[in-house]
Amino acid sequence: MASYFLFLLFGLVMILFAAEFFTNGIEEFGRHFSFSQAVVGSIFAAVGTALPETILPMVAIFMYGGESAKEIGVGAILGAPFMLSTLAFFLVGLTVSIAALMKKRAFELKVEAHSIKRDLVFFLAMYSMAIILPLLFGRGFLAFISLALIAGYILYAYMTFRGESADLEHSEGMYFWRMLARLKGKPSSQSPPLFLILFQVLTALLVMIKGAHTFVQSLEHISARFGMDPLLFALLLAPVATELPEKFNSVTWTWKGRDTLAMGNITGAMVFQSTFPVSVGLLFTEWNITGMALFSALLAILSSLTVLGVIILKKRVSPLAVLFGGTLYLVYALVLIFR
Repeated sequence: MASYFLFLLFGLVMILFAAEFFTNGIEEFGRHFSFSQAVVGSIFAAVGTALPETILPMVAIFMYGGESAKEIGVGAILGAPFMLSTLAFFLVGLTVSIAALMKKRAFELKVEAHSIKRDLVFFLAMYSMAIILPLLFGRGFLAFISLALIAGYILYAYMTFRGESADLEHSEGMYFWRMLARLKGKPSSQSPPLFLILFQVLTALLVMIKGAHTFVQSLEHISARFGMDPLLFALLLAPVATELPEKFNSVTWTWKGRDTLAMGNITGAMVFQSTFPVSVGLLFTEWNITGMALFSALLAILSSLTVLGVIILKKRVSPLAVLFGGTLYLVYALVLIFR
């Protein structure tokens, strides 16, 4: 039993270190091509760390087949936006709160409000369309909705690349490049080559995936050992672990005061997860969204509407608005446990 706790801790440490190297590498990648904060956070970081969770429903739907596997796939598709819009938001707010208490930074989020607003508007439009229209019009429009979602993401990416956004802030330099410089015994004034940047980013991403896998496996064994309902584990704890890469990337950026990258990493992933994976669910499953699945989708929409409403009213993102996401996740957990 003790070994599972050790592996649980080891998996968490792997994720934390990998998240630090990933965010460092993705910043250098954006700087290499002179991309803006919005592009790096909402496109590259968001899609890069969303890919592992996207694979899970694809495997369930296409490789295992059967109705139960498709239900698992739909649950995983819906779970990603829900976790991002509740727990991921909450962790950003919690990081700001802890940093403020430690006098590391002010209790505020300094983000490019227009970039986060664009992300949330696209997420709400795409995700609401995928949830509400099938309930109103049945399966006849699923193919049309799927195409609209893909076209919507292409439009979103285009607008993000073309939109106004500041350049990346100065960073501490790419870690692998600094290590090589130390081995040579002298600092390098040159920028790191692209192949080394890609090597750091991809290596960190693979380590994150392995760490998340180790974390989930250990958590599953521990939950079984203590007699926890496997359904509760599947709905509440496993999605948290599979979403850890995005969360810890955003925590890392928030702690360093790079709030646009932190929030964009989450909201950009929300847009991605509400388009491509959802379009697969629309086309290749029954997409019968009812019960707790529908409840999770409505809570995701409510959390996003809350943050968007604050942006519209105050022209900024409030830490209290993102902390509210944790309350919604708690509500979902309590309803699921006691229903």
